[in-house]
Amino acid sequence: MTDTVNPGFDPAELTFVTTGVTEQEAAAVTAVLRALLRAESDNLRATPHGITTPWQDSQRNTRAPLARGDERWRGFTA
Repeated sequence: MTDTVNPGFDPAELTFVTTGVTEQEAAAVTAVLRALLRAESDNLRATPHGITTPWQDSQRNTRAPLARGDERWRGFTA
């Protein structure tokens, strides 16, 4: 049986290495895994599609050209 919220998660495929796991313990582990998968899929859906890389985030816009004239920048010497 595949989980309807997390279609890739099938609790029947879980293998417990620890011996003596009770049904309640197995159910608790399954519940935790389902909650983690649900939270992760919710986060992925909430992520905007226009993801930028750290390189793009560090880039600044080009400044506007400096205007020349009285009381404005005229050059490096004055």
